Amino acid sequence: MTSRLDEARRALKTTFGYDDFRTGQDEVIGAVLDGEDVFAVMPTGSGKSMTYQLPALVEQSLAIVVSPLIALMHDQVQQMRGFGVAAATLNSTIAEAQSRETWRLIRSGDLRLLFVSPERLMMDGLIEALRGAGIRRLAVDEAHCVSQWGHDFRPEYRDLARARQALGDVQTVALTATADKATRADITERLFPAGRRPREFVHSFDRPNIRLTFAPKDNPTRQIERFLRHRRSESGIIYCSSRKRAEQLAEVLAKDGFNALPYHAGLDQGTRMKNQDTFLQEDGVVMTATVAFGMGINKPDVRFVCHADMPSNVEGYYQEIGRAGRDGLPADTLTIYGLDDMALRRRQIDEKEVPDERRRVERRKLEAMIALCEGATCRRQSLLGYFGEASEACGRCDLCRSGVSLVDGTVHAQKLLSAIVRTGQRFGAAYVCDVVQGKESEAIRRNGHGELKTFGVGADKPVAAWRAMLRQLFASGAVAENGDGYGGLSLTDKGEAILFGREAVQFRPDPEPRAAEARERRRGAAPRDDATLDLSEADEALFQHLRGLRATIARTEGIAAFMVFPDRTLIEMARVKPVDLYALRTVHGVGERKRDAYGSRFVEAIADFLHQASTATA
Repeated sequence: MTSRLDEARRALKTTFGYDDFRTGQDEVIGAVLDGEDVFAVMPTGSGKSMTYQLPALVEQSLAIVVSPLIALMHDQVQQMRGFGVAAATLNSTIAEAQSRETWRLIRSGDLRLLFVSPERLMMDGLIEALRGAGIRRLAVDEAHCVSQWGHDFRPEYRDLARARQALGDVQTVALTATADKATRADITERLFPAGRRPREFVHSFDRPNIRLTFAPKDNPTRQIERFLRHRRSESGIIYCSSRKRAEQLAEVLAKDGFNALPYHAGLDQGTRMKNQDTFLQEDGVVMTATVAFGMGINKPDVRFVCHADMPSNVEGYYQEIGRAGRDGLPADTLTIYGLDDMALRRRQIDEKEVPDERRRVERRKLEAMIALCEGATCRRQSLLGYFGEASEACGRCDLCRSGVSLVDGTVHAQKLLSAIVRTGQRFGAAYVCDVVQGKESEAIRRNGHGELKTFGVGADKPVAAWRAMLRQLFASGAVAENGDGYGGLSLTDKGEAILFGREAVQFRPDPEPRAAEARERRRGAAPRDDATLDLSEADEALFQHLRGLRATIARTEGIAAFMVFPDRTLIEMARVKPVDLYALRTVHGVGERKRDAYGSRFVEAIADFLHQASTATA
């Protein structure tokens, strides 16, 4: 007898065009099909949505999917309909006719997935209306929003326990990519009934296709431009800490020839949606954005994510870099950080009107992010270790590739700390470093600090080296802002212990900016060691030809390009070159509905391309 999991596997192939489950999907889907409540922590790109999509198809039942953003819901509905799955959303932006059609599908029993926000689910008696429609399960996407300890807590998610109960205590499936132990415990307590604990799955947080790189701030705009130099045909996201920075960076990159667009909450809705649609529908678009460009991004072929400023916590960082490489193909990240970022993030936490316990948790999370930036061992090991997962060194992150050794820096630290004390513990990092390096600025002359014993004691080192050491002292907690509101630095107890020889300190030497740029040029001059496509020159040309066809279809239909076919499918087409629909059915990501809708155009395009290529070489 065919098991329900076998039925799900068959639906996976016929509907979505995938040969088998991704790692860990089968056990979660099996538990859902067995009727268990489930709480699954699965990394972005692991196929979390399949855990509620496939059961709905196998059982021919209706599932309510709670999603945080209207834009994301529309995207999810479009994508499901593209696969031939009956899906709909109820929100304030849909027309009356669409709403009536959705209710017709609900009453007829034909609807499989209904996407709603938590606020909409609790409004206008919707629960009462849905309760009689045979709701099979409630799926909570981005479940970390339930927890006060989650990096993106949303109070409206707290009502979902009441919604679940009002729906008749239906089976509940909670899904997230990021939740540490405390966050998982809080989600379980607040979402599930006390006497009915969910079956919990915590899969590996590892995303081996994503390469991690961090760099201390030198000239951030120049560093980003260098990072993008060989990525002009790739789509990516650059996260900025402010709206102004996002707009400025988009303008600079556009002048440099990139198709760069800003995105932040301060833009009018029309501009935001237009820019997001361009990012989804076209290739080679760079989005410079605040974290407002977040959970609504459902694009599988994002090839890079860059942070122009240091994130505030590891969970947010992990969630954001997870938007790269969701198709499983190689992707790159770059995080640029500096002392000013660390100071700003600490100040933001201290200025929040939150309970002391919340402030302590946020400080602890920030210190973990700072430690990840300043670490001297494999980035992936450190990142996974934060989530309680042991791993081997990845061999691919910046530290694994360059190798880093710590050096004793106690004497150098004492010079910096002494300069802070002797200048009155009221000046910022740049001033202190200028004193140690011996720079005779107007401010130093005016304050008489050229006469200090510490003036010029570090003239043998460039000011950049002193700034790097002071940044690491700040990161370690030896130095803090003095609270005057002007960024002045003062010593902590730890700093005093170092200054007076009671504690030693080690530093990680920063790479020389010019040497780093030279290495990047050398690396860029040769083929990338993890080339995204890994195609021959001829296959690359065919891939770009198919991308052009995909873009034309997407613009005509007003949908995101990946909803036609994702890059991974086009890459496989370029490799195997199917010239008929029978051969096309073996290609990854080509289900029956997609084959019927687009198959003929793609196999014809492949045949025409091959004919033209053979004619040109004849």
